[in-house]
Amino acid sequence: MSQYSIDQLIINSPYEEPSAYWAYHRQTRFFTKNQGRRPAGYVTATPGGKSFDDPGIFRELPLVNQIRPRVKQWREANYPGITGITRRLLEHWRDPEERESRRFFFCQLEAIETLIWMVEAGPAERQGIEIPGDGGPFRRLCSKMATGSGKTVVMAMLAAWQVLNKAADGQDARFSKNIFIVAPGLTVRKRLQVLIPDSPGNYYDEFNIVPAGLAETMRRGRILVHNWHVLNWENEEQIAKKRSVDKRGAKSDEAYVREVLGEMANARNILVVNDEAHHAWRAPSGSKFQGVSKSEVEEATKWIGGLDRIHRARGIVACHDFTATPFVPSGKKSSEESLFDWIVSDFGLNDAIEAGLVKTPRVVIRDDGKLTADYKSRLYHIYNDPEVKDDLNRKAEEQEPLPDLVVNGYYLLGKDWMETAGRWKKEGSPTPPVMITVGNRTETAARVKYAFDHGKIRIDELRNPARTLHIDSKVLEKAESRIEAAEIDGRNYEESDEESDAPVRKLTKDQQAEQLRQIVDTVGKTGLETNYGDRPARARPEVPDAEDYFRDRPRRLRPDEAVLA
Repeated sequence: MSQYSIDQLIINSPYEEPSAYWAYHRQTRFFTKNQGRRPAGYVTATPGGKSFDDPGIFRELPLVNQIRPRVKQWREANYPGITGITRRLLEHWRDPEERESRRFFFCQLEAIETLIWMVEAGPAERQGIEIPGDGGPFRRLCSKMATGSGKTVVMAMLAAWQVLNKAADGQDARFSKNIFIVAPGLTVRKRLQVLIPDSPGNYYDEFNIVPAGLAETMRRGRILVHNWHVLNWENEEQIAKKRSVDKRGAKSDEAYVREVLGEMANARNILVVNDEAHHAWRAPSGSKFQGVSKSEVEEATKWIGGLDRIHRARGIVACHDFTATPFVPSGKKSSEESLFDWIVSDFGLNDAIEAGLVKTPRVVIRDDGKLTADYKSRLYHIYNDPEVKDDLNRKAEEQEPLPDLVVNGYYLLGKDWMETAGRWKKEGSPTPPVMITVGNRTETAARVKYAFDHGKIRIDELRNPARTLHIDSKVLEKAESRIEAAEIDGRNYEESDEESDAPVRKLTKDQQAEQLRQIVDTVGKTGLETNYGDRPARARPEVPDAEDYFRDRPRRLRPDEAVLA
């Protein structure tokens, strides 16, 4: 039965294979609820399409759609061909008694089962399945999982499967007890410490991933987590340009690997895990990427190039990529973007929404009886409104007024924020909701912050500079690129009182960047210990209890802390 809109988005259990999905028909613009499972695939923009509500074109992933039924058949046949350790793990992960409080989602189990199938299923099971490479010397396998569907848990399962099998049979070359996990930045790297067996709150204990009696064996594995910046190196040309007296040549692969891997430097046959792997793509020599920033190309080159050097010196058993968006940027229109060719499993955003794994998106336009249909349409397509698009695509001072349509849009969102804040407070939430704006340019973000701070958007509860952050992406990237967080020593910074003109001792640029990173990383969280300004380690003031939120702001932000509202 066709219908104009979707009345119920969540139609599947997160613990079972999806049995239905919503399909949109671009010709009729109606939805139908189809039985069965949505084919693996992704949506690209319609070539030449200019309609605001263009649904795009769905493109299937033939390889994933070929692999899925084989993995399902293999599962239903009780996983023929696997090792004793792997069987013990799979039974443990699916045991209802072991999973009484924390069942794994279907998408998590399917992702790890697919990776196991790629290695342990018999040749007959995998006949006709060829996984394309990226042109490099080692094998890559990509698990495409929507953000919020629990890919870090799958990484822990992957590590347990590899380490425990290698410990059981040291001669089995399919497995490794040496795992190198690469993250896109310092914040993600710190979050991935849960993949180290001895770390507090590690996922092997937290999610009961390792069966009883194998915890000590798991600790025999060596797991190293780094952000990709540790893979950076200088070539001969860069060294020649340095003005330093030190003119030693570029490091050999051996010296490079010893520096990067540290205590794991003597390891052989390493398993690599790339988190947010869409940052890690191989740029063909001499290729030019129009519309792709130089920093993006450099990141991809250094990330993959560093892994190439590790492979040459130590050997990489396999490289596992995890990302929700495994696109290789082309600098062209989204209709011409290409996905990684080595995707072996897919649980996309629509699947995650229909299974209730991620929050349901919604467009909120309050109806107070004063908005015409035309005005509602302008709000819905606000950035394409000529008045808005031209105004926000120019250089402007922070005090320059925002377009009326934008101000009114923020007012409506602010009212919705107030209703949500009140509801959360009644429900006992320790923190208020967060309103996030992603600006198209730095000047736009500064104008938005100025408008909130100076009452141009007439919602007093959101006129609170101490709770409004202007996040400079360049400053944040600087902090994320560090191998270790910059120390914020309380003794080298003193806060100025709002009514005082006394000199202020500034944090260094590195400390300012790290302070911003900590703030962004802990928005919406309570009871976290951070070094903040001249205060000792404590719960930072930007994460207030709900009761305190509307009280007087505790301090004034410095100008360099310049949007979260």
